[in-house]
Amino acid sequence: MKLRNKINLYTSVLFAFLIIVMNAALFFLFSKMIVDSELDTARDELENLAQEIDQSLGQIPPADLLRAYAPLDGVIQIVQDVNGDLKSTIGSNSEENRKLLDEMDEQFYQSEQTEELVLGNQHYAFSSIPIILPDGEVANLQTVKSIQSAINILQLFRIVLVIVTLLTLVPVLISSRILSSFIMNPIISMIETMKEIRESGQFKQLKLEGKSKDELHIMGDTFNHMITLLENNYEKQKQFVSNASHEFKTPLTVIESYASLLKRRGLQDPALFEESVEAIHSEAIRMREMTEQLLLLAKHHEQWNIEWNDIQLRPFLLQTAKAFEQAYNRKISFNCDETSIVRTDEQKLKQLLFIFLDNARKYSDDDIILSCEKKNQKVLIHIQDFGSGIGEKDLPRVFERFYRVDEARTRQNGGTGLGLSLAKEMADVMGIQLELKSEKGAGTTVTLMFN
Repeated sequence: MKLRNKINLYTSVLFAFLIIVMNAALFFLFSKMIVDSELDTARDELENLAQEIDQSLGQIPPADLLRAYAPLDGVIQIVQDVNGDLKSTIGSNSEENRKLLDEMDEQFYQSEQTEELVLGNQHYAFSSIPIILPDGEVANLQTVKSIQSAINILQLFRIVLVIVTLLTLVPVLISSRILSSFIMNPIISMIETMKEIRESGQFKQLKLEGKSKDELHIMGDTFNHMITLLENNYEKQKQFVSNASHEFKTPLTVIESYASLLKRRGLQDPALFEESVEAIHSEAIRMREMTEQLLLLAKHHEQWNIEWNDIQLRPFLLQTAKAFEQAYNRKISFNCDETSIVRTDEQKLKQLLFIFLDNARKYSDDDIILSCEKKNQKVLIHIQDFGSGIGEKDLPRVFERFYRVDEARTRQNGGTGLGLSLAKEMADVMGIQLELKSEKGAGTTVTLMFN
């Protein structure tokens, strides 16, 4: 059974059950109130009759007296218990009513008694109260009064409730259908979208209507977010394969050429052997670095696992500068008196700084300046070199993958064309703004801005 039909069936059955239970409870409650009211009325009337009859007993024959007070739709009688034998005197306005007593079990009660009787499919209110006869004997004054008119009203009320219940089920069925459609439409839309994605191979998002923030809207929004992630990851994967296949051709060709050369003449020419091994080693290192950087760039922002910490800026920069000096034996001029605390990922910030410092090392022979300052409520870190610089036409493209300002010099220095792209990706993940200023022949300054 489809989910839509299940929702429709379950909601219809539930609402129908609730309506039936509610109407049944209403009917039984109303029935009890009506019957109890008729019984109370019969008891009150009998008490009033007992007072009037008590004044006339002994003066008027009991049969005549009872006939004078007999109800139109019932009978009245006096029941005595004489030495264990029941003796009754009956008063009635019709022979038909007198026959009621033939269907009753004559009984003497020691206390007041009121109850509903069903005789011949007719409903009656029976009441009995003790009275004292003129001779001092205790007897029961009893009445049997028809309450069939009230019962007929209850039966009519029951029919009305049944009709109302059946009529109410119609909007219940319609509303349950509407409810199931309301719940299922976004799910069906999602299913259709996934089918289109599977058949066409193209990513597609749901069209979300309205501004409601219910669970269905959240589900659709989450689905769209998931599709965006999949699309981004797919594009990154496709770009990774394309970039890798394109960029690995050159080092692989170099390695293959030198390997073939080694096979032919490597053993006879030591100089050629040394040159070939050095070239193969250099290209292998470049391929490894390129692979690592491509894998990092293939990550989505949410996969970087940023560990936020508050760090003292000056000690951190000083430690980074010393580590770089020891690793590459290059002089770093450090100039930072700023005591600010920045919230960032310490290891990734250090990796980001190393990328820019390494670029400065590769393209400049002079000292590198690492400085910091606070300006307009922003903390700034500057990395300045005095190398060849970047031309104005190349400056907007330096963060593109595999873009090289000087192809020959880049390969000579072991660059992959991915360093600045990786730096831009990391800066975006950490919320750091990058600013690049450069002048051809005068050097380059990179600025990291923390909000």
